[in-house]
Amino acid sequence: MGVSTSSPEKGISVVTVDFPPVNALPVDGWFALADAVRAAGRDTGVRCVVLIARGRGFNAGVDVKEIQAHGRQALVGANRGCFEAFAAVYECEVPVVAAVQGFCLGGGVGLVGNADVIVASEDATFGLPELDRGALGAATHLARLVPQHLMRALYYTSRRATAAELHAHGSVWQVVPRAELHTAALRLAGEIAAKDGELIRLAKAAINGIDPVDVRRSYRFEQGFTFEASVSGVADRVRGTFGNKGEEGRG
Repeated sequence: MGVSTSSPEKGISVVTVDFPPVNALPVDGWFALADAVRAAGRDTGVRCVVLIARGRGFNAGVDVKEIQAHGRQALVGANRGCFEAFAAVYECEVPVVAAVQGFCLGGGVGLVGNADVIVASEDATFGLPELDRGALGAATHLARLVPQHLMRALYYTSRRATAAELHAHGSVWQVVPRAELHTAALRLAGEIAAKDGELIRLAKAAINGIDPVDVRRSYRFEQGFTFEASVSGVADRVRGTFGNKGEEGRG
């Protein structure tokens, strides 16, 4: 349980997230993930990072129950942890391939939206149920996956898009059977890792430099409204009706 790093092939670092039952990360988990991705990117022997998760879903966002139990302190911690984890993926010195299975919700969208390439299983779904959970955020990252008006519709309704739909929009590189997900992600990572190590790092920096949106600033702006919803009491009112089953019981 937690965040671990392995090196299955030369030039590839695999960062694995494992927080049963649904990979809803506690505050410490987000910071651990950020540290692991940054450390992998700093390793000059690494040319590609693969981000994977164990279990039935890739990520269910923040641990809402932790926030319910510890209040504003946990909310601030979750905001900062998510900010650091999303930034670590985006700013990783080498390309990051995200391998997504099952549900990818809330903070999961923040992670994959900042990744360089996404490989997904056929059962993968992506969404921001934030409005149902007394929060806001990660529209910045959903907007990197789907066109503007679809992003708004998904955000306002809390509905999800399938891996096949995102593939049609060009944001998911490949959709494969679940049993083949990690193999497909490693195969793609191997193709990237075969490039010159110094040149691939320059390429990552160059591509980030021409991005039309500053994802750090954009997401930080969103987080301000999440905090406003909390201090105004709106978040607590919505969370008070929150369910307790499966990934629907976490944020």
